[in-house]
Amino acid sequence: MKKTNITAKLLMIISFFVFTSMMAQQYPGYTLYSIKTTSTAQLVDTNGTVYHTWTDATAKKTGYSTYLMPGGFLWRAIERTGNSFTGGPICGEVQKLDYNGNVVWDFVYSTTAYCTHHDICPMPNGNVLLIAYETKTGTQVTAAGCSTFSNTMWPDKIVEVQPTGATTGNVVWEWHAWDHLVQNTNASAANYQTSIVNHPELLNINYQAQKDWLHMNGVDYNPILDQVTFSSHNLSEIYVIDHSTTTAEAATHSGGNSGKGGDILYRWGNPAAYGATGTKILNVVHDAHWIPEGCPNAGNLAGYNNKGITSPSNASCVDFIAPPVSGYNYSLTPGSAYLPSSYTKRILAGGYNSNEGGSQQLPNGNTLVSMGISGYIKEFGPTGTLLWSKTLTGACAKAFRYSDCYINNPPPAIPSISLAGNTLSATSATTYQWYLNGSLIAGATSQDYNATQTGIYIVRITDSNGCVYEYSPGFNFTFSATGINENSVSDIIIYPNPTSGIITIESSSRIGTNYEVLVFDAVGKLVVKEINASTIDLSSFENGIYIIKLTGENSGSIVKRISLIK
Repeated sequence: MKKTNITAKLLMIISFFVFTSMMAQQYPGYTLYSIKTTSTAQLVDTNGTVYHTWTDATAKKTGYSTYLMPGGFLWRAIERTGNSFTGGPICGEVQKLDYNGNVVWDFVYSTTAYCTHHDICPMPNGNVLLIAYETKTGTQVTAAGCSTFSNTMWPDKIVEVQPTGATTGNVVWEWHAWDHLVQNTNASAANYQTSIVNHPELLNINYQAQKDWLHMNGVDYNPILDQVTFSSHNLSEIYVIDHSTTTAEAATHSGGNSGKGGDILYRWGNPAAYGATGTKILNVVHDAHWIPEGCPNAGNLAGYNNKGITSPSNASCVDFIAPPVSGYNYSLTPGSAYLPSSYTKRILAGGYNSNEGGSQQLPNGNTLVSMGISGYIKEFGPTGTLLWSKTLTGACAKAFRYSDCYINNPPPAIPSISLAGNTLSATSATTYQWYLNGSLIAGATSQDYNATQTGIYIVRITDSNGCVYEYSPGFNFTFSATGINENSVSDIIIYPNPTSGIITIESSSRIGTNYEVLVFDAVGKLVVKEINASTIDLSSFENGIYIIKLTGENSGSIVKRISLIK
């Protein structure tokens, strides 16, 4: 009997390791990489065989990161010559190529006042987020309350650029670190506060102030929360800000889904940066990003922690953090550091990489790691087992694994939401998933959803290929007990629809004589705000769908959709 028990235990142990071995498999697909200062990018399979190569005919060199969007479109941060800003990795230019290597967009964002550097983030709507330095004089630095540094400073900003032509683009949203400063040394400055720790939403300009102060190096977009995360090399933190704001709101402390304007919603990695007590976990961090849906630990933040391990010897790692998200905000005990107190999960990078680096979390739980200037790409299983590696002949800031389906098929159209009564309806797709205020609604997987709560709704869809998630813009919904809502209100008229520019508003008793008119574009950005307006001029905007929301003195709120066709 005893022997039987021992045998059974041995079989269980053997079965466990066999199962673990079977589960720890390479994730299928093709790995994208581009060695910095070269003009090519490649996809290789897990045998190292080249699947596809992009070569820029203009010989412009990769400055930092490269990304692939569905359908085989390659985005590159370009190392432009002739920039006024110097240092590494200065870029100044961004490029988009089709699958055949044709340059379809080449945009310069570099002047004597600003210049892009490090990372980019292609967005589902076709726009791109860019990190850029902007210059502030020593006089401006001193006036902002900086008592530890009085020379020229390069604080960072983030801009969203909409391509408009082969080499042109419009900045449709921007956020400046300079608008969100705090200090406790100059009481006459507008950003003075007696306590730094009680204002973690702001950046302490006297913390490690220098010319290249923040040195942002990673940027990512979350379409569910409509938020942006970025990482700071010098402050060893990752941050989250609200992207649902207008540019004007992003410069203030109110507005957007969070209600906090462009203030920092969450920060993690180095509590000392905002005067809080806690352990410094991040030490030279790169590549802040969210783990996407469809992967284990989805919704966690991740960062490449270059000097995360210092004993017994230096080693790099990838740290996952489960943020205390609460709707569009993050929980915090005043005067304390943001939770969690340490990383939620850590994957060792298999060596030391002093600078640069990134990671990608894969649907089977594996992690793809690019070791930056060390020139290695490695794939690790969920428990840290090395499954695949590739040695490069130069530095590679980021690498990504993509499926054949993703590479060779265009993405589904971004869905939109319409309203009839209290029923929200998505445009036609193959699968659906609804969310309220950033949280998944369990079981809400039909094209229509009968909403019972006021809030911001989005819908996630796939097409028949099923390899790309697309998310709608947020739909700001006000629940009506009577079921009166957009497309069911007969006592208000907004016309003509479609319009070539000028629309007329005939109000209703439900709205009253005093009302606010808000106009949002198709991606949810506020583009017009008026009080008691009887006409709105949209002629300066691009063709497309616009959302008109009227909120009146009688507490009524009415939403209408208008098509602009010029």
